[in-house]
Amino acid sequence: MKIEKIIGTVLLLISLYIGYLGINKVSSSSKEVKVLGLEIDASNESGKENGFMYIGLAVVLFAGGLYSINKK
Repeated sequence: MKIEKIIGTVLLLISLYIGYLGINKVSSSSKEVKVLGLEIDASNESGKENGFMYIGLAVVLFAGGLYSINKK
């Protein structure tokens, strides 16, 4: 039973790290520049998709970690 709690804790920590990477990837995929009063928006769609996939994976790992810790 102790090994399940250790695995659950590791999954929670990994999910937090992957979620952090995903949020950074999504936020860095879009840049705005103001030139002579005009606002130019450049975004990297594939970077945003990868970021959202990281966030989705983090949610799944977080749920698995919680389930593993609370399992009786």
